[in-house]
Amino acid sequence: MPIRIFSFPRDAAKEALLQTELGIPSAVAAILVRRGYVDPTDADRFLNPKMDQLGDPRLLPDYAKARDEILLARESKQLIFVHGDYDVDGVTSASLFARFLDKIGCNVFAHVPHRMKEGYGIHLSAVEKAKEMGAKLFLTCDCGIGAHEQVEAALEAGMRVVVTDHHLVGDTLPKAHAIVNPHRSDSLYPFKELCGAGVVFRLCEGIARELDLPVNKYHDNFLDLAVLGTVADVMPLTGENRIITKFGLKSLASTKKKGLIALKNVADLGEKDKLKAGNIGFQLGPRLNATGRIDDAARALKLLMTQDEGEARSLAKEIDDINKDRKDRQKEMVDEAIAYVETLDIQSLFAIVVGSDQWHPGIIGLVAGRLVEKFGRPSFAMSYDTETGDLRCSARSIPGFHLGDAIRAHAHLLSGGGHAMAAGFGARLQDAEQIAESLNAYAGSKLTSEDFEPIIEVDAEVLEKELTLKEVIAMEALEPYGQANPAPTFCVRDCILHELVPCRNESLKARISSPEGGTVTGFYHRETPEWFDPRIAVDAIFKVDINDWNGVISPQWKIQHLQPSAAQ
Repeated sequence: MPIRIFSFPRDAAKEALLQTELGIPSAVAAILVRRGYVDPTDADRFLNPKMDQLGDPRLLPDYAKARDEILLARESKQLIFVHGDYDVDGVTSASLFARFLDKIGCNVFAHVPHRMKEGYGIHLSAVEKAKEMGAKLFLTCDCGIGAHEQVEAALEAGMRVVVTDHHLVGDTLPKAHAIVNPHRSDSLYPFKELCGAGVVFRLCEGIARELDLPVNKYHDNFLDLAVLGTVADVMPLTGENRIITKFGLKSLASTKKKGLIALKNVADLGEKDKLKAGNIGFQLGPRLNATGRIDDAARALKLLMTQDEGEARSLAKEIDDINKDRKDRQKEMVDEAIAYVETLDIQSLFAIVVGSDQWHPGIIGLVAGRLVEKFGRPSFAMSYDTETGDLRCSARSIPGFHLGDAIRAHAHLLSGGGHAMAAGFGARLQDAEQIAESLNAYAGSKLTSEDFEPIIEVDAEVLEKELTLKEVIAMEALEPYGQANPAPTFCVRDCILHELVPCRNESLKARISSPEGGTVTGFYHRETPEWFDPRIAVDAIFKVDINDWNGVISPQWKIQHLQPSAAQ
């Protein structure tokens, strides 16, 4: 059965305006219009972002209070205890804070939690550790907005508390001396979607400005960490995140930090003078995340903090080995989960719930994500501890089903939360069967069978002549690609697929003729379709890229899907 292809209608008048005003090709104009950039001024800001377009850090809520607490601790040489998180955003936040505070003369110690021993957020043992160390300022990053009990404990221990976070704010705020979070309802900051490292980056930039430190040098020193957190935390790459990412990738490519250089080397990125967001999302980020998933995130923090080249190489090698172990475990868990789901009547399920007492809790989120990709349904992957009777779950979703709402609707069974597309909770193992039934029933009340119908959305139907080498090169101005700004997907209908030839990398090389008579080369990472016949017309769904072979540069299609045209 053919997959339904939905293409957004093009607006010739709006595209023509952008082409005339900005001197851009039609395909670039089509993508800009599709993503809401119809005003030439807005479109130009998107295509040509500048660092001075970032908002004033002083507009962050409680900026002045946080600044004063930090500078007071600096003047009195009091120990500042920085508490981050175990994912990439939390580790880069803690590293950025610790490096900057040390640079301006603060006495600082950075800590990130152990996933298995401390769990998500701030554990009371971390507050106790800060107290024992004699810390006077407890400074959080990428966590703390819901840590009421932990903040109270820090206050009772005689510490001042500053919370910096980017997660959604609850009904009440913890009783900290300052809470820097752009999601606060009283925030005047113009952009809410910063990650934890982004919040720290902007707060510290404000302090640097007030200390009359060179802002350009500050950017050079810390954009590499800010971009790692931004991309790895899957933040929308629009607005200020686009600016941070565009310039942060350049900073990361030329970084002088020993740990980042070593990390790029083990990821085979050491020789690249230009990085893309995908290099973080698929190579650097997973390595840093792996140590927090199945080992101790303190190793990743140490890598980002070290000044010793030998230590950096050793840590990067350890992290790379841990990531290989993570991938092996992940494959085993995913294969087991898929095999189990395939024994079920998938058509009767609105949500997939799987679990095992053999699964590592740090990897179950990746399992849930893979199940969503394969079966197109909200998926919940659980890890059981039969000795303690505890259950941990990570979930991933599809458009139209809000995981955070689902968890809140089952507060009598579940303890946790999250966003629309990703969330997690804890529960009792004895309730596992009831949880599975309740979540499936709840999903059934929110979704219909139409939500599961196979459909491919493309950004625009184009003519092959709109994607010549010149146009594809111009399209690079739309990067960096990522969340909320994905690489454009195009459709050309009624093509002739002349051949599909196997290649060494297990893909198929395709030669395609468009209705206008042009011929292009593409690569298709699937098996040869049963219906393949070079005499029939096909619809091709693809992304575009540049192929450089033996000095010959040409446009190239990265084919996502092929099917016979409707006219057949």
